Amino acid sequence: MVVRKRRLGEILIDSGAINQKQLEHALNEQKSSGKRLGETLVTLGYLTEKQILSTLEQQLGIKYVNLSEEKIEREAIAAVPLFLAERYNVVPVRKEDTRLYLAMSDPTNFYAIDDVRMVSGLEVWPLLAEAKDISLAINNNYGVQGRVESAVSKLKEDDAGKTSVQDVEDKIDNAPIISIVNSLIQQAVRDRASDIHIEPQEDNLRVRFRVDGVMREIISFPKNTHAPILSRIKIMGDMDIAEKRLPQDGRINIQEKGRQIDIRVSTLPTILGEKVVMRILDKSAMTIALDELGFSERNFELYKDMITKSYGCVLVTGPTGSGKSTTLYSTLMHVNAPTKNIITVEDPVEYRIGGVNQVAVNNKAGLTFASGLRTILRQDPNIIMVGEVRDKETAEITINAALTGHLVFSTLHTNDSAGAITRLLDMGVEPFLVVSSVRGVIAQRLVRLICPHCKMEYTPEPYSDERLYLGIGRDEPVKLWKGEGCSRCNFTGYTGRMAIHEVLPIHEEMKAMIMNHVADNLVFEAGRKYGTTSMKEDGIEKVMQGKTTVSELLRVAYV
Repeated sequence: MVVRKRRLGEILIDSGAINQKQLEHALNEQKSSGKRLGETLVTLGYLTEKQILSTLEQQLGIKYVNLSEEKIEREAIAAVPLFLAERYNVVPVRKEDTRLYLAMSDPTNFYAIDDVRMVSGLEVWPLLAEAKDISLAINNNYGVQGRVESAVSKLKEDDAGKTSVQDVEDKIDNAPIISIVNSLIQQAVRDRASDIHIEPQEDNLRVRFRVDGVMREIISFPKNTHAPILSRIKIMGDMDIAEKRLPQDGRINIQEKGRQIDIRVSTLPTILGEKVVMRILDKSAMTIALDELGFSERNFELYKDMITKSYGCVLVTGPTGSGKSTTLYSTLMHVNAPTKNIITVEDPVEYRIGGVNQVAVNNKAGLTFASGLRTILRQDPNIIMVGEVRDKETAEITINAALTGHLVFSTLHTNDSAGAITRLLDMGVEPFLVVSSVRGVIAQRLVRLICPHCKMEYTPEPYSDERLYLGIGRDEPVKLWKGEGCSRCNFTGYTGRMAIHEVLPIHEEMKAMIMNHVADNLVFEAGRKYGTTSMKEDGIEKVMQGKTTVSELLRVAYV
């Protein structure tokens, strides 16, 4: 497609979008700011970006595309290097024979078109798109891959077959290695990843992110990058780079776009070399109000009733990664007040809360959950939070604290709410102590939310598994929702997560059952009289509300 070479200002004047005086003012501003004309016009308030794009579409006959709904082809991305896409803020969308369709916010930028044509060897056909959408598409489609390829190439050039310890040491502070590690962390933060996994394989080094609870392969590096990358991470985490035979733990603090990010680093020796997992703790992600955690109206009332008592123990249960810490921190923020002395003992302290006294477990120094709890009880607390009940000693001190006039919050690893009671009994806590202290238990899991940008309605087939799981007849009218997949959700159909809950208050009838060692399921059924619903039922309610999908519910719920 040949676009006649007309300047942007000329096109906007001809269309009547701006007048000559406004153009001259913008051109003078442009000289001092160095920005492009279109950006300057928007900054001055003469036009919006959409008005400029609409004018260009009409005047030049170039099609506008919504990149959030457009599937960008990998073959097209491969034709334009990252440095060129970032320099001109353009992104290739698709390739057809010798044509390359290029999304641009300014198709009158003929330098960009000529450079892309020269590098790709293809005929460039411009498409119109908003600048912010192009930037997002560049991040989503190039990401780590483009940024590290040049760094890896540089490492290959520098290698020349050298494998000595000194060569590895020399590489650690090289710009390519620093670039690789920084790019991985930046991309993980952008993708809202909770963990970065760097894993040695037989022939390469694999990198995966955990996003919304699901592992996603991001990139693989040549095997020879393993040692310098691992050493660089160890230096950042204040760890021993010479120790490769024993597991190590470290911590990295960074700032990414004004946000304070804590990264917990863990290394594990494997038969193929050391594996590293970096847990990303975004402090801004913890400032979630209790009523924004996904509680149903009934569950929220039950939980609020538990946490507003003056004493007793409230337990939050679920497997690793089910959002227990988020629920506890949100609960502490909800009950925090100048009139209350709140103390926590955690391993480690993941997020800091203003007005709360937080203690970090230090096993090497002899500060365990149990010893920390004993000291806390001498600190005149109103509310205590114990990071996790791991053994009989911690369980007994936690229970005794709840019996002596303190409100205690803690976590357990159990599959459901009623199972938490059995777990305490299995630890050796006497039944009469459990029933006298435990106010209630909340079990939870995290389900992914349907992406709002590509969300679509559909009717399940008459004999589908979805109808069977939801308990809906084959002829009963029903509408469900799912995500088609778009660039904003990395074509997964999901963005973000919310919790499904099971809230079980312990009432008198249930206490008698616990004393008699009645089965978990019967204790839970007794709780239904007081409004308790299962996680499956809570999840189904969220499916019917269009928040998540049946397949997602089946993935995380064991029922």
